[in-house]
Amino acid sequence: MKDANQPVNTRRRIVQAIGYGLALSPFLAKSARAEWPSDKVIRMVVPFSAGGATDLLGRALAAELGKGLNQSVIVENRAGAGGSVGAQAVASSTPDGYTLLLASGSMFTVNQYIYSKLPYSLDDFSLIGKVANGPMVITVNASLPVNNTRELIAYAKARPGKLSFSSAGVGSQTHMAGEAFTDAAGIELMHVPYKGEGPAYTDLMAGVIEVAVGNINAIAPLLKGGRLRALSVTGKERAALLPDVPTTAEDGVPGFEFTGWFALLAPAGTPQSSIDRLLADATRAVAQPGLKRYLQDQGMTATIVPPAALREEIARESAKWKALVQKKKITTT
Repeated sequence: MKDANQPVNTRRRIVQAIGYGLALSPFLAKSARAEWPSDKVIRMVVPFSAGGATDLLGRALAAELGKGLNQSVIVENRAGAGGSVGAQAVASSTPDGYTLLLASGSMFTVNQYIYSKLPYSLDDFSLIGKVANGPMVITVNASLPVNNTRELIAYAKARPGKLSFSSAGVGSQTHMAGEAFTDAAGIELMHVPYKGEGPAYTDLMAGVIEVAVGNINAIAPLLKGGRLRALSVTGKERAALLPDVPTTAEDGVPGFEFTGWFALLAPAGTPQSSIDRLLADATRAVAQPGLKRYLQDQGMTATIVPPAALREEIARESAKWKALVQKKKITTT
C-alpha cells in the first residue's frame, strides 16, 4: 500500500539535504582553499635578465621555496623597462597563488616618478614580504687610472660628463645607486641603461663603459678576471665578500650609504591564505643554513619584512627618491 505521507517525507528529505549542504559549504570551501598549492607549477617572475642580482637571488629562493611547499617553483625572466615588463605580466595574471614577482625596491619607490605611463602600481599587488637586501659596489674598468673612490671623484671632476656609468635599466636600483653616488660626490657621469645587469657588466669589462655601481653579488665573481677593479661598497659596513674593499663613506663620501632590497609579491586578490603560507615559507627558506650561507657568499643579507612594515618602508623611500628624481630631472623620455 502506498504511503500517503511519501511526498511530504520526500520534500522533508530534500530540505534537510539542502540545509546540510549549506551548513557544510564553508567547510568545503575552506577545504578547497587548503588544497593550495596543488600540482600546478608556481611561476616566479624575475623582471630582469639572467645573471643579475635579482635573478641569482630568485633562482636560489625558488629552489628553497619549492622544498618547503613540496612544489615546483620555476623562474621566468621577463626583462625590460626597469622591471615594468615583468611587473605588468604578474599584475595581469590570475590571482591564484601560482604567479609571483620577485621585485627590486626601485620598482615601487622610483619608477612611478620617471615613467609617464607606468603600467602597474603597488595597488595591483599583494605584498608577501621583503626577503633580502645588500649593498652595491662601485666598480671601474681596470684600464681607468684610478685605484679608489677618492681618485675616481677627482678624475671625474676633471672630466665632467666624459665618463659613463651603466645600470640594469632606467630607474633600477643600480641606476639610482649611481645617481645617489654622483649626487653625493658632486660629480657628473653619463648614465647608460641596459636591459639587466648581465649586459651592463659585459660592456663594463670590455671598456665600453667606465663605471658601474652594481649589486655586489653580480659583480664580485667578475672581479677575478682582472678586468674590473672594486673601489668601495655602499653599505654601512664592509662586505664579508670583499673584506679589503672600504665603504664609500670611508673612501671619500662621508655618510654615504645605499642598500638595495628585494621583495616577493603576488597579484592583487591572491587569497590571504596563500599569502600567509608564502610569507611563512619564505621566512623558513631564508633561515635555512644553505640559502643563508649562499646569500652571504653573494654579499647579501637574508631578511624578512612583513607586508604592513614593508608598505611603510616603501612610502618612506618613495619620498626620498622622488626628491632626487626631481633634482636630477631623471626621466625615460
